[in-house]
Amino acid sequence: MALTFHFAARSDVGLVRKDNQDSGYAGPHLLVVADGMGGHAGGDIASATAITELVEIDHDSLTAAEASTRLSRAITSANTEIARTAAEHSELEGMGTTVTAIMRARNKLILAHIGDSRAYLLREGRVTQITKDHSFVQTLIDEGRITEEEASTHPQRSVVTRVLTGADGDEPDLGAREARLGDRYLLCSDGLSGFVARDTIEEILAAGAAPGRTADDLVSLAIRAGAPDNVTVVVADVVEAGSAPSTQPQVVGSAALRRPRKRVDTSPAGKAAALTRTDDEDEGVELDEEGATSRRGRWGRRLGGLLVVVLLLGAGLYAGYAWTQQQYFVGAQDGKVTVYRGVAEDLGPISLSSAVDPTDIQLSELPTFYRDEVEATISVDSRSAADQRVESLRVAAEKCGQLRATGEPCGR
Repeated sequence: MALTFHFAARSDVGLVRKDNQDSGYAGPHLLVVADGMGGHAGGDIASATAITELVEIDHDSLTAAEASTRLSRAITSANTEIARTAAEHSELEGMGTTVTAIMRARNKLILAHIGDSRAYLLREGRVTQITKDHSFVQTLIDEGRITEEEASTHPQRSVVTRVLTGADGDEPDLGAREARLGDRYLLCSDGLSGFVARDTIEEILAAGAAPGRTADDLVSLAIRAGAPDNVTVVVADVVEAGSAPSTQPQVVGSAALRRPRKRVDTSPAGKAAALTRTDDEDEGVELDEEGATSRRGRWGRRLGGLLVVVLLLGAGLYAGYAWTQQQYFVGAQDGKVTVYRGVAEDLGPISLSSAVDPTDIQLSELPTFYRDEVEATISVDSRSAADQRVESLRVAAEKCGQLRATGEPCGR
């Protein structure tokens, strides 16, 4: 029996971030989630680059062995492109992205994974996680130092140990699985898995709604849970070929906004991106039949409505500002790690954050990865969580200093 995917992809910027650094792709033979990092200047480019390279292999004429080779090469190509882009643009140095991808080759599935995005499988009512996070807390779990429950609230749960950064040796884990009729797969960034409980995710997956509705529900849950990070999900059911309602690929997140020059309109991603375009060329066009009187009446109605909107926005903005002043994050100021109250965004000329605790930890003393993370800002749940994160950064700086004192590199 020939099989295919019935799929849906969704992405949301989240409650705090200004830009979406996630990218997602879903097609009949390929599913991908990429979570970019490196700050607003680079994360979105890194994730979009990964999607751009991978969509080129979305077709069904490959054997499992060929698919594994092509998938591995495409990820290597993405890593090379990230390195080239960062080399040509110094402001993008340190950018990177996770990649979790499933490629269908006839009745086999090839899984590639690097980073802390995740893939889950729902089979016969049971949900299992089929990827293993490349993260600091996963290392602690493997060593028996913390439990999975403790990992969900650990102050360093967002620290990843392997991603595509353009460096030699950035290679994904590869594996193969059998595609079974009725299986359901979920690929997601940590904007979902880091803020929505595992049993809740399982409940939504097993509810039996169509992939599109399921993806919408998962993103909504993450937003209601207060997820400050970008949220991207891809849901796909394994169905009999010809039974899927649509085979039109979907691109979401940064990759839907960025269209690299190498992508042509006939590629799967190009076709999917075309679906996201809005034809607003006629907006603001005034018909010749409309005279000055009708225009004045229309503008009067608009100004009246605008006044009501302004009043409502004022009340909403005040409530929103009050909420921001109950939030905290860790960032940089004058080359030092600093705790801020508020959110790392500005509302026009109004700053929504203020430094409340400059520390003595120099950014230059931190390993490159931690330094990049601080410069991109680290969201935390509370002031106490911010203090815990500062202490973990202090430990990292001290260890890095000890290694440097012995002439050893302290790593990224």
